[in-house]
Amino acid sequence: MTRERFEEIAEQVFGELPQVFGDKIDNVHIVVEDFPPEDVIHEMHSRKTSLLGLYQGTPLTHRGSWYGTQPTIPDKISLYQKNIESICTTDKEIEKCINEVLFHELGHYFGMSEKEIRDAMKNFM
Repeated sequence: MTRERFEEIAEQVFGELPQVFGDKIDNVHIVVEDFPPEDVIHEMHSRKTSLLGLYQGTPLTHRGSWYGTQPTIPDKISLYQKNIESICTTDKEIEKCINEVLFHELGHYFGMSEKEIRDAMKNFM
């Protein structure tokens, strides 16, 4: 799949997220990369091909009154295209996987635990 098509699907999925999420998302940059960079692989104790996405930033629950008083770098959600494609066989599966990965990483943005994310996914997906 081309990068452009993958990004189109990611944009579509993001636009279809439950409004309860979309209305509260601010200062988040979503990027598509082939694979996670070496420093991320090392930090996450992961393999190059096993990580599907990653949230990097300050979760909403950890932002104090100081947050945003000076220029603030956007939080970042990375989607790793080649890793997602490696576990999917159709465009529809890729769309479903992007949806799950994006939902999961946004859960981290909102400060949710892994259990809270899994519970939310049951309710919204």
